[in-house]
Amino acid sequence: MIVQPIIAVDNCKDEIQYYQQVLGGEVVILRRQGEDVLNADLNFDGATIKFSDVKAAKPAMRGDYVRVFLRIDTEEAFRRIYEEFGASGSIHTEMYEAPFNGYLAIVSDRNGVSWVLSYYRE
Repeated sequence: MIVQPIIAVDNCKDEIQYYQQVLGGEVVILRRQGEDVLNADLNFDGATIKFSDVKAAKPAMRGDYVRVFLRIDTEEAFRRIYEEFGASGSIHTEMYEAPFNGYLAIVSDRNGVSWVLSYYRE
């Protein structure tokens, strides 16, 4: 079984570039309609996040009450992602020292998608 989140956005063509800038990885365009990108994948570190333009996904509401759990490998990457998503979106739970010997935070990006960010020290 494979579980992959799908994030529906207003402009998949531009937003997939935004997420690639924040998270890194490789973009794979899956489906186009003229100049519009309807579906794309962002592949990074053995994970895939799927993206769909709202024209294709037709979500019930912005953000759709989904949270994506992201376990981040380094403290530096955690802080960078936290700051970038927080700057263009909003911070729901400030970054804090979690009981599992690491950091945790909950942020929403500029598309209203909620992210649970975590960093575990080795």
